Amino acid sequence: MTDEQGAPSNDPIVSEFAGDPDMVEIVEYFVGELPKRVEALRRAASANDAGALATLAHQLKGAAPGYGFSDIGKVAGELEQCLRTETSIESVLGHIEDLASLCDRARSG
Repeated sequence: MTDEQGAPSNDPIVSEFAGDPDMVEIVEYFVGELPKRVEALRRAASANDAGALATLAHQLKGAAPGYGFSDIGKVAGELEQCLRTETSIESVLGHIEDLASLCDRARSG
C-alpha cells in the first residue's frame, strides 16, 4: 500500500470491525496470529515450497476479510495469483514482503 505520493505507508491498518464489541476478541486473536502466519510464509519461501506458500496465501485471502482486513485479503490474493503465473522469485518475494508489511501494521482497534 502506498500513500498519495506513491511512497509506502506505515500507518496502522485497523479492522473494519473495530467498533463492533462482538468482534473485538476474535479480531484481537486474528491480529495476534498474523506474525506466525508471516513467519510461515517466510519459512516456506526459504524452503522454495510453492505449495505451502500458495496454501498460506489462500488461507489469508479467505480469512482476512472476515476479520475486517480486506486489504490483507487482497494482497494475499495477489500473492496467490503471482505464485500461479510468475517464475521470478524476486516478484514472489516482493509480494510476500508487501503482505508482511500489511500484517505488521494490522491492529484490532
